[in-house]
Amino acid sequence: VAPESTGPRLDLGATWFWPQEPRITALVEELGLPTHPQHIRGDAVYEDLRGIQRLVGNPIDAPAGRFALGAQSIAEALAAGLPEGVIRTSSAVTGVSLSGDHVRVHAGARRIDAGSVVLALPPPLAVASRDFDPPRPETLVTTAAATPVWMGSTAKVVVRYAEPFWRRRGLAGAAASHRGPLREIHDMSGPDGDPAALFGFASAPAEPGGPGEISELRITEQLVRLFGPEARDPEWIRIVDWSRERWTTPSGSSSPPPSQRYELYGHPLYQTPIHGRIHLASTETARAFAGHIEGALLAADETVERILSA
Repeated sequence: VAPESTGPRLDLGATWFWPQEPRITALVEELGLPTHPQHIRGDAVYEDLRGIQRLVGNPIDAPAGRFALGAQSIAEALAAGLPEGVIRTSSAVTGVSLSGDHVRVHAGARRIDAGSVVLALPPPLAVASRDFDPPRPETLVTTAAATPVWMGSTAKVVVRYAEPFWRRRGLAGAAASHRGPLREIHDMSGPDGDPAALFGFASAPAEPGGPGEISELRITEQLVRLFGPEARDPEWIRIVDWSRERWTTPSGSSSPPPSQRYELYGHPLYQTPIHGRIHLASTETARAFAGHIEGALLAADETVERILSA
């Protein structure tokens, strides 16, 4: 979400990176991208069915970095260094086939031949919506289908305000709630609190309009409970249900809850190319830092090493 095209952006997807993550730290420095620390100063708030409790010292947040121009600025900077015409948008891949010593990628009427192909997608999406010739190993299909898309069953909400009023009350903008709809909340304001915003995660509802629907009214009511009456007048609210995003989670997917099947992240099957030439590389395939941008970069590094060594 960009209040203005060249100004600070408020991420509806990936948001943070951490000091112990060397690849993203080095890449940000190499690309010269502006960053700022996550605001964590102040107290946090805890909510359950019995009421609301103020947590002195904010035990919810940890020191982390933020991208001043949004996480999208990483992709934009990398894309700017590629030859013109290399990136082709609006060209959904529908099939991958092997022929002799090359791989053919089918994208509508377009055909692209390459020595190797990298599917930089969550494993269940990579195996769900593409035709493979020859077919993929059944063990890989079963494992990929059971691997959760990171945050794929989650909705993310960003709420923009005129100012970070919660800070005047000594609050960090962090909260944990068993009442909802937002289960986890953090300060998403830009450097020095401009633009001012909060963001939170909620479990995606089973169906639009059904029980558990994440509405702007319910979100506002919760923020008023947690942070006071000034939360009643946001400038705008953005809700993205990642379980319903076509290019993130397979259609009709019954992805396991986040507490289950995480052991499939970085599975050995993901470290071996399909038929020797088709590679899976996403944050879910990473052997470490799975779910983070750092994990995606690790998966990319190791995939490139495998291709070059072959």
